[in-house]
This record gives sequence, C-alpha cells and structure tokens, in this order.
Amino acid sequence: MPTAREALLDAALAALADRSWSAVRMVDLATAARVSRQSLYNEFGSKEGLARALVRREADAYLQGVRALLAASDPVERNLVAVAEWTVARAAARPILRALLTGAWNERLPVPRPVRPGARPAPVPAQRRADEGPPAPGELVAATAACAGERWAAGCELAVRLALSHVVAPPIPTGRAVSSGGPADQCEEPESWSPMTPAMTSVIEMILRVETTSPRKIIP
Repeated sequence: MPTAREALLDAALAALADRSWSAVRMVDLATAARVSRQSLYNEFGSKEGLARALVRREADAYLQGVRALLAASDPVERNLVAVAEWTVARAAARPILRALLTGAWNERLPVPRPVRPGARPAPVPAQRRADEGPPAPGELVAATAACAGERWAAGCELAVRLALSHVVAPPIPTGRAVSSGGPADQCEEPESWSPMTPAMTSVIEMILRVETTSPRKIIP
C-alpha cells in the first residue's frame, strides 16, 4: 500500500494529465489521495515543495530504471542500447522527465522554484532532499553515466546522448509537412515520435561496441 506521500505524488501526476500545474489545487490533491490538507502541507510544506518532490521522484525513478537495465546479463552494448531505447520511450510518456533531460520546460509543468535563502529545512527527510532542487540536464546525464560504473560510463553517456538527440529532434513522419516553428516546438509532440528502428539500433550497437572497448574514458 502506498504511503501518504506517494499517494499525493501520484495524485499530482494524475492531475497533470488534463490540466496545467497552475490549475492544480492542493485541496483536490488531498481529496484524491484521501489524506487531510494538513497532512499534505506537513509532508511538502507548500505547492512549490510538492513540485520539487514530484520532479525529484521522476529523476530518481529514471535512474532506478537505468540501473535495472544495466544489471541485465546481456552483453554490455546491448544493455546500453536498451538504456537508449528506454530513455526515448520514457521521455515520450513522461513530460516531467522529458523536461528534466532536455531543459524544455513549459507552463503546464511544475517547474520547481528554488527554496528561499535562509529557509528552515523541511522536517521530512525526503523533502529536504527534494528541496535541494532538480538536477540540470547535464547533471542527470552524468548521473546516468555513473550508473554504468567507471569502465562503461563513456559508453552509457554516449547512449543517452544519442537517445536525447532522438527526443529533441525526432524523425519527421512520412507525408508530414515540416513545421516552421522554432525551438519552442521541440519536445512537445511525443505522439509523433517513432520508436528507434532496427537499423538505428544496429548502428548504435556498433558505435557502442567500439566506444566501450576504446581506452578513452571521456567523451569529448
């Protein structure tokens, strides 16, 4: 059974499916999670605190998934390709993670505001960690690469950066006109994304096979 904190975070995530963060009301979340409003504020402190916790949970869940994929008994290059494929699929399904990985936040998402200087630490340990703020895209990529250990970190970073190139600039579906929009149009139409093709996967595997057997440890 989920804790009150998890129930509230789940309720907040569900609310974002049909409304923007600014339209999400704390009282509605407490009702949906079947907890009191006081419990909600005791756990997160404020709506901004809830936003920081929601974003932190997305980052943590992503890294947990990466670790699970890397722990598989398949060849390393296959595991790293699996990380790339999963990154694309996960980013398509979860807008907060997509914003974390690309930096492309919009008004519908709970962009966490920094904690005020001098503010008292949250009484809930998990909230104190959330209040540290979300990782920047580069920090999240570095944390992802670190999941692979020193030997395979460079290959893992390459796999994730290849995946993010697919997220930021997905292939244009056949028969669709090229949009004249600018950067604001990027990362906002996941329903148009196509999955990685076998040919693309094969190329990534080949690159990673070379990269993971190379003596270089850092990707330029």
